[in-house]
Amino acid sequence: MTNASGEPIADQADTLRNLKTSSRPDKMTATPTWVISVTSGKGGVGKTAVVANLAVTMARKGKKVLILDADLGLANVDVVFGITPQYNLNHFFAGEQSLDKILVDGPAGIKILPAGSGVQKFTNLDTEQKMRLMNDLDSMHDDFDIVFIDTEAGISENVTYFNVAAQDILVVTTPEPTAITDAYALMKLLSSQYDEKRFHLIVNSVRNNDEALDVFRKLTVVSGRYLDISINFLGGIPFDRGMHESIRRQKVMVELYPESKTSAAFEALSDSLVTGRRHNAPKGSMQFFWKNLMSFNSGAS
Repeated sequence: MTNASGEPIADQADTLRNLKTSSRPDKMTATPTWVISVTSGKGGVGKTAVVANLAVTMARKGKKVLILDADLGLANVDVVFGITPQYNLNHFFAGEQSLDKILVDGPAGIKILPAGSGVQKFTNLDTEQKMRLMNDLDSMHDDFDIVFIDTEAGISENVTYFNVAAQDILVVTTPEPTAITDAYALMKLLSSQYDEKRFHLIVNSVRNNDEALDVFRKLTVVSGRYLDISINFLGGIPFDRGMHESIRRQKVMVELYPESKTSAAFEALSDSLVTGRRHNAPKGSMQFFWKNLMSFNSGAS
């Protein structure tokens, strides 16, 4: 089986597994950068809001945080924060700007690498573009404690690429049947074709914790029958009309409504992520992304 570029998927999966067991002693530090992809099978589940609120929450805990907007065709991280960047990743991929020139400031000291919108040619990165991005990001690994990758929704090659490159994969869904089905489809793809076996789950827009647990149980039952994966339930985010207001006002919930149940849920989620990391070794040993992640492409036939 091959991907859209004609590259053997089985060969890709084998190469990625091998790369994850490699190391780079010249880059090793006591506290390697923690790269988390935040992803979803379906659009409209509040993924970017989750990224924004978790990033601010982590920054308030003293972490140096970077958000990479990896929705390269329909970016909206900058919109959520009310930022109008002069440059974005489209300028980087076009060879017009370096990453440090694109980097912009967000609230609570976070940094953002904004993506562009309405340019289709960057929605499926080629090997050279991926390598350039990995090389430049790797040079930043000393500058950040945590990197959140806000992927686009769905199962495109860009989505699978960024998920496989990250150390932890956080899947966002809602109680809607279509969102649950698409979340399962995404985990199935990453498991069967890229050997990803560990996922974190957030259920957004729930009426109560029982509803979030019900979604978790459904995904656990079906994955237990057909997939060899583990799903770590991080919790649910309560439905809150204030979330729509925060998006309209371009301020995150944890800043606009810090005393709300939703803000408390984001605090609890960030604590759960940190606790989980202490008890689970990261899937990769690299400091940031793997600089040679796409090197197998040049030898693929």
